[in-house]
Amino acid sequence: MSAPTAYPDYSPGLQGIIAGITTISEIDVPTSSLTYRGINVHELAEHAVFEETAYLLLMGKLPNKTELAEFKARISNESAIPQPVIDALKLCPKNMHPMDKLKMAYSMLGAMDSDYEADPISHEANVRKAIRIVAKAANLVAAAHRINEGLDPISPDPELGIAANLMYTMKGEKPDEFVTKVMDASLTLYAEHGFNASTFACRVCVATLSDLYSGVVTGIGTLKGPLHGGANEEAMYMLMEIDKMGDAAKWTHDALASKKKIMGFGHREYRVGDSRAAYMSKLGKEIGQRVGDTHWGDIAETMERIMWDEKKLFPNVDFPSAYAYYLLGIPIPLYTPIFVVARTTGWCAHMIEQLDNNRLIRPTCIYEGPKVTEFVALENR
Repeated sequence: MSAPTAYPDYSPGLQGIIAGITTISEIDVPTSSLTYRGINVHELAEHAVFEETAYLLLMGKLPNKTELAEFKARISNESAIPQPVIDALKLCPKNMHPMDKLKMAYSMLGAMDSDYEADPISHEANVRKAIRIVAKAANLVAAAHRINEGLDPISPDPELGIAANLMYTMKGEKPDEFVTKVMDASLTLYAEHGFNASTFACRVCVATLSDLYSGVVTGIGTLKGPLHGGANEEAMYMLMEIDKMGDAAKWTHDALASKKKIMGFGHREYRVGDSRAAYMSKLGKEIGQRVGDTHWGDIAETMERIMWDEKKLFPNVDFPSAYAYYLLGIPIPLYTPIFVVARTTGWCAHMIEQLDNNRLIRPTCIYEGPKVTEFVALENR
């Protein structure tokens, strides 16, 4: 292919291209800050539960006490997984990636939704679908994991929120207040991030007047890739490799010298740091202190210092999330599915926004194939 400079209007990966207008979130590049509908994500992570963030993204404002209680009740009432979906999960091959199981599950759930036949541009029906999609995500992740481990799924506790139920239905033990707080914050930090790859894929899907469940399946498939959601899994495997070597500084210098891909650093949208990473790093180190294992945080600090000194690259949120999840005893293959639990809120908010004022998304491309040539009949080829 020709070099991009041959086409001044072409931007590889659509970098810098404005593809739409949104009221959902804003990434402020100069300050490397992120807001959800005008609220700084740090304030949400520190002071709100995940359901408040979900309500904000889906409904456009923070809930009052009554609205939050009603929203939590709706989430709880919609969290159960239908038996046919459980049966289908039991038929999945053991080596099937959890993300692929989620795609299958949401495909089935779409047909079971009471609004399955609703007009795809009905705002009210789409909000109802979004609540059901968000409500079932944590239970789906946990059920698929337990079935794969030969264990029975655990029904969510109606007295617990999404973050606590995620840990409970996954591990069978109700988490303490601190662990619940960490998961609430983590889900909030991962909930939404503008026109990222998976969110844009969701919008492209529903812009054809497909449905929200199809959009979620599209989002999950996009998020599965290691250059997007899978980065947190790869970051943990990298940290384990460094731990085995026993010298974080040498590993990092060697990786830079050999131009090895170092997962969890840099971000296309940020220039001087990922604000989400700073708060998640704080939580990750606090978890290490509580469980008496601070060496993951030590490795991280060494890498972060070298990466900034040598390449001016900063950690993104996937890097501290990796060792924070590990210290909480979460299996590595579930890191990206947990990302789905959070991001269903952002995906649904964007799909609703797209459908509320829809226009088919259909960009153009540059053709560099052969020029028009004469067709040759089969017998003469």
